[in-house]
Amino acid sequence: MLLKIKVLPRSSRNEIVGPMADGALKIKLTAAPVDGGANEALIELLSKEYRAPKNRIKIIKGQKSKNKTVEID
Repeated sequence: MLLKIKVLPRSSRNEIVGPMADGALKIKLTAAPVDGGANEALIELLSKEYRAPKNRIKIIKGQKSKNKTVEID
């Protein structure tokens, strides 16, 4: 499964807000985008939400961007 995601780092809590007008999933994260912290928090949140092991979730596109494409096996 491929997901388009828009990440909002440094938010007050970790949560999936919902779909945006362009079809991307809006996700708020408390982690700052420093040293991959926000990416790790994103994988952690998606792992819990989709009940998938962390090693089956990969950021395909947008490692250093707010707009990401994530693959969940």
